[in-house]
Amino acid sequence: MTPERLAIEMGLDIPDFDAMGYYGADYGTMKPYHRVGSLLFLSGHVAQIGTEITHKGRLGADVTTEQGYQAARRTGLNVLGGIRQAVGSLDRVKSIVRTLNFVVCTPEYEDVHKVSSGLSDLFVEVFGRERGLGGRATIGVMALAGGVCFETWATVEVED
Repeated sequence: MTPERLAIEMGLDIPDFDAMGYYGADYGTMKPYHRVGSLLFLSGHVAQIGTEITHKGRLGADVTTEQGYQAARRTGLNVLGGIRQAVGSLDRVKSIVRTLNFVVCTPEYEDVHKVSSGLSDLFVEVFGRERGLGGRATIGVMALAGGVCFETWATVEVED
């Protein structure tokens, strides 16, 4: 089954950034993506629906690991929308190359990797393990714009 068909059958709420606009423009001067050959570099994506941030706060204080996981998963849906915006279809994805993830957390919080799995798990569900599981790094940080608790920056290999 193709990733597009699977996403439909899973009932995923993937945003249409062509229709509604990429929300990242509200965070400053940037473009949503940049393509170099078969590599697609997506600007930052967060857990947001339209203009509403769905998960705010700090892991280890007022956000649980499970809530952080869900924030990362919501962010993944937005990444899928970003891929569609850039290349038209999830079926054009050859592989998730890597993600760089940021988790807002207390200095003592050490489960940042568990939070990022919300993103990685979604990509594996949609693209399969071989195409959907890329390299990953997760960094705990003190703050992100708008109070979001999770942000990712993704590199995706796409068909030419």
